[in-house]
Amino acid sequence: MCEQCEGRDNTGRPGERYLAEILDRVQEYGWCVQGVLGTGPRPPWAYTVGLTAHGLPELVVTGLPPHASILLLGAAAERSFGSGPPRPGEVFSLRGLPSVEVVALTAPSAHLSVAVSLYGHDIRALQLVHADEAGRFPWSPSYRDGLGGQPVLGTRSDD
Repeated sequence: MCEQCEGRDNTGRPGERYLAEILDRVQEYGWCVQGVLGTGPRPPWAYTVGLTAHGLPELVVTGLPPHASILLLGAAAERSFGSGPPRPGEVFSLRGLPSVEVVALTAPSAHLSVAVSLYGHDIRALQLVHADEAGRFPWSPSYRDGLGGQPVLGTRSDD
């Protein structure tokens, strides 16, 4: 069992010691990345914690291994600090990373337990939905040759 899971309180929320460690990282770096391991058919996913404290939405990515998630979320968080957060429907690329389309999460508090524990249920979050190697997004039937593996946690923007 992971340290975060072992440190949960009796309500299932992350424990105080773990949250204090996260806050220390947020104070030092401006944000940190919380990873969630994939289990069974559920792919791994990760999200930022700390952007809320700067008036920015948290960022989420699903279906990437931990290192790739950290690289993508870190680059997008830096971009958010520099030029503002991405907008739902926006498509962009960051050097050396897959193209992404931004989708607003339908229910951020259902997915970002550490951020909710620190900032409350009214957090905002955006998913960075990444293209596969052929440039296709998960809403394409040919994404990853039909293998899926990237849950989209919101609805695409009509913009």
